[in-house]
Amino acid sequence: MPRGARILLRNVLYHIINRGNQKERIFLEGSDYQEYLRILKHYKCKFRFKVFGYCLMPNHVHIMLELKNPQDLAKIMQCLTQTYTKWFNKKYEKVGHLWQGRFKNMVIQKDDYLINCISYVEANPVRAGIVRFPADYCWSSYKDRVFGNKNALLDLPDST
Repeated sequence: MPRGARILLRNVLYHIINRGNQKERIFLEGSDYQEYLRILKHYKCKFRFKVFGYCLMPNHVHIMLELKNPQDLAKIMQCLTQTYTKWFNKKYEKVGHLWQGRFKNMVIQKDDYLINCISYVEANPVRAGIVRFPADYCWSSYKDRVFGNKNALLDLPDST
């Protein structure tokens, strides 16, 4: 059966979730997380989208983004996943799929729900028992967003 078309809208944000194949780890050490963020920054510049929050978990990623052109979503994710997969497979001398099927995307309105959704995503490491507090986790947007640190990756929502 063919898969359904994605809902692509202007002036909304997307909560993207992408999981490792068979729930396997996609990040094995710190440099893997760093490389994924480097690649995300690269495609952010290329496609000119905004990132309002993210959390890289050992076996999946969450990204909250706003696109200039919603039609770019599939291309952005294809570039991001293919580039990281090639890097990961070369580093660890692996072949084949790293990601589990098609990424998921949910539409998020630009209102108070956005902040709640970002906070929920950033609390993933606490719920997973990796850290006690969101600020203790290095691979999310929590510290930069909460403390207002501007960097090349994170865009701060107007309502924070």
